[in-house]
Amino acid sequence: MTGTEKTAPRHIAVIDVGKTNAKLALVEACSLQEIAVVTRPNRVLPGPPWPHFDLDGHWAFFLEHLTRFQSDHGIDAISVATHGASAVLLDADRQLAAPMLDYEHDGPEACAAEYDRLRPDFARTGSPRLPLGLNLGAQLHWQFTTWPDLHERVAHIVTYPQYWGLRLTGNLATDVTSLGCHTDLWSPWEGGFSDLPHRLGIAEKIVEPLRPGAVLGTLRADIAATTGIAATTPVMVGIHDSNASLLPYLGSHRAFSVVSTGTWVIVMAIGAGRQPLDPDRDTLINVNAENAPVPSARFMGGREYELLREGCSAAPSPQACDDILARGVMILPSAVPGTGPFPDHALEWIGEAASPSERMAAIGFYLAMMTESCLALIGARGPAIVEGPFAANPAYLEMLAALRPDGVRVAQSATGTSAGAALLALPATAPPEARPHPSPAQRDALRAYFESWRGAISAR
Repeated sequence: MTGTEKTAPRHIAVIDVGKTNAKLALVEACSLQEIAVVTRPNRVLPGPPWPHFDLDGHWAFFLEHLTRFQSDHGIDAISVATHGASAVLLDADRQLAAPMLDYEHDGPEACAAEYDRLRPDFARTGSPRLPLGLNLGAQLHWQFTTWPDLHERVAHIVTYPQYWGLRLTGNLATDVTSLGCHTDLWSPWEGGFSDLPHRLGIAEKIVEPLRPGAVLGTLRADIAATTGIAATTPVMVGIHDSNASLLPYLGSHRAFSVVSTGTWVIVMAIGAGRQPLDPDRDTLINVNAENAPVPSARFMGGREYELLREGCSAAPSPQACDDILARGVMILPSAVPGTGPFPDHALEWIGEAASPSERMAAIGFYLAMMTESCLALIGARGPAIVEGPFAANPAYLEMLAALRPDGVRVAQSATGTSAGAALLALPATAPPEARPHPSPAQRDALRAYFESWRGAISAR
């Protein structure tokens, strides 16, 4: 937009594709609230040639509801966020050269040894070696090795958010947050591609990246005619979904960390500086929307919460928290083995919760101690900003506030992938409000409990 007479978008449509569901949300700019949301399962279709995502089904769904959102509310901009570990292979006509591989398919394991000889070191890429197709480079190596004719058919490789941008605008791009998501293809500290694209023979095929907040283009005429959305509507380049939670806070110049809680708890540290990370403990380097490296760590906190509570819905009362501390009842990691800061440890309870409320208190403490372990691994400094479901868990917040030297802040405004993606289309704004969590009255007892927990882990 040009000229002071123009106004910022009022409604941003966000294509938000997670691993479980594909969503279209309409976000109100002034509140960052979702005023309309529709979802469909992100089904994996069988081969041939491999298990793949239903891109055409998603596209029909998005067009249908973009039309409805435009009719009901009006759409002023479109943005995109998607899961990582994914790329789309296109032919010279910018059509699919092959179906989009599901990254949980085990096909790439057949070439794992050969791929391991090709991939750059973790110190260079910040990408830990992950199973299946979770390293995008491993997917591409397997696809081009197993189907030799594919190399000739593929003219362009785009990361997943930009595939939807291509269908909307006709323009090609990749983005730095998707390339920097444990792909092995990117060197975060150098801000450019690693050696791997050349080693795979695809350097000329991967489209050059743009910043997520850049305008990829405006709507194709046929899409505008189909949906009723103005052809001048801007479509943003788009972003990897984990980075959408971090985006609102990037205007701050202080050191801080964001703790994004959901199926995965992902901690991301701003201002932590460069330091050695341990790829065997689920640490990695993400790349934020400003193309800066972000030390990160993760564990499957939401999945662990569901496994541990076994359907229990009681609240962790203050008395239950006190009783758990007094008796030293605790949970040792990991409820989901093979992930997180203690991937080789098996779940164990020390003592027994005497009530559902005590069980939930022990779970909250455990999840907070796992979060603190992740924050310590990446050298996080400053306050920890907690977003998502765990921001409403009192036991979790009490423990984490006791352990973080600069305290915990609880996100107050609308958060989530769709809101973060919508911000790409909006003028720069101040970071959202985050409420300081009070210093716990049982601070010393909580810290002592944590030290006992660490000692019990070490003793194993």
